[in-house]
Amino acid sequence: MRVSVVLCTHTMERYDDCRTAAESVLAQTYDDVELVLVSDGNQEVYEQYDSDYGDRDAVLTHCNDANVGLLESRNNGAEVATGDVVAFIDDDAIADEEWVAALVDAYERHDALAVGGRMTPAWVAGKPSFLPEEFYWLIGVTHRGFGPNGDPDEPGVVRNTFGSNISFDRDVFLELGGFDDDIGGRQGEKNLQGGETELCARLRTEYDEGVYYTPDALVAHKIFDYRTDPGWLVDRAFWQGYSKRGMEVFVPESTGEESDFLSDLLFRFLPLRLRGLVESPSLGAVLQLVFLFLLTSSVGVGYLYGMYVWR
Repeated sequence: MRVSVVLCTHTMERYDDCRTAAESVLAQTYDDVELVLVSDGNQEVYEQYDSDYGDRDAVLTHCNDANVGLLESRNNGAEVATGDVVAFIDDDAIADEEWVAALVDAYERHDALAVGGRMTPAWVAGKPSFLPEEFYWLIGVTHRGFGPNGDPDEPGVVRNTFGSNISFDRDVFLELGGFDDDIGGRQGEKNLQGGETELCARLRTEYDEGVYYTPDALVAHKIFDYRTDPGWLVDRAFWQGYSKRGMEVFVPESTGEESDFLSDLLFRFLPLRLRGLVESPSLGAVLQLVFLFLLTSSVGVGYLYGMYVWR
């Protein structure tokens, strides 16, 4: 089984991180890996790809005619790819050397059409003491409460995993038409996010299949300093709430996991945090509890704004 890994970037400012991601893909223990490097309309990036990797047999390069965004870039990469499976990783991520092997194992054991793995944090600026693990999803990291039964250590079928650690049977991906770039990414001032969610909802509709989640398939996400800024996190929480309302409107069958997470947050994790604070009080525990309420409120306000926009 050949696995094609699609990696996209759009600017030389991110090229060093992109190169690190590329090298992590080329260092996989699994043998049959193809790396597809996509430049999103930047000729300088494309030329650097060619300079660094043009002589590598297992590397393909592609340059979009214009800057079209991440989702369409990924679709273009999947078209260029030759593998049985197409996997996606971000330009600020680092794959564990066993990542592809773990994905392939899940495909072979479970006859899956899509497989994703766990995202772990690589704290570039240090781990913030105030950020609760229940909201790690804001920074693209597998959070407390994720998984088929709310346990990120448990494998099984989920709606979708993060876009930096998700893969599909390539034929199925192409038959579905790939990512809908009208759903994911920025739409003017309205940061509608959910490309993976929408695609995986179509996967469920067309094939009655979800994404098989394997926690053994590890990818680290670099958490730069701006991603740990409280203001940035609150703003991101707002737009995530807005996006959740958008998903309800455009893809109503995709929102069940949000309801399950909210239920876990209110009736499972919050009582545990309150009990822990009483039994072992600390400033860090207080800050995380306060921020949990703040982020939940911001998601809620964003959701209400989405209700106003899509009324």
